[in-house]
Amino acid sequence: MRLTDPASLVRLVPLTAVDPAAVEALLDRAFGTDRFARTAYKVRGPAAAIAHLSFAAVEDGRLIGSIQCWPVALACDSGPVVPLVMVGPVAVDPARQRDGLGRRLVEASLAAATESGEADRLMLIGDPEYYGRFFGFTAARTGAWGLPGPVERHRLLARGAAVPDAPGLLGPA
Repeated sequence: MRLTDPASLVRLVPLTAVDPAAVEALLDRAFGTDRFARTAYKVRGPAAAIAHLSFAAVEDGRLIGSIQCWPVALACDSGPVVPLVMVGPVAVDPARQRDGLGRRLVEASLAAATESGEADRLMLIGDPEYYGRFFGFTAARTGAWGLPGPVERHRLLARGAAVPDAPGLLGPA
């Protein structure tokens, strides 16, 4: 029997407070070193993560989780370019998965997006059962979006009133 919840010993801090090399090492452990070939990296492009929406989970001075959010845009076929926020990746050290850290990180980013007025334009590529059930993301508006690489259509999710239900190409802002 555990006397303390391991997640309660974890502090969430701005990602900018953590060594970028530690973040890259965590992403390698969580997703593999071939992660740069994924479509999500092509969608984000070379932009920097949105600092006020990106967080780190730290325990005893060690990085054990992170979430980054990115400025992206949907260039609609009808002309307008709609700015969106791409949520993720959510990375948790493999030894700490299933401790609820990923959920805490997503909750922190969504709360920050609400505070900054960006919660109406969120999208991600992820598990629809998880992100739909806990956070309200759905593929209902993303079916006509093109991406700069392959994607499992049911995993292209969005939420918010400013998310367009229109054909277009998703890419860097």
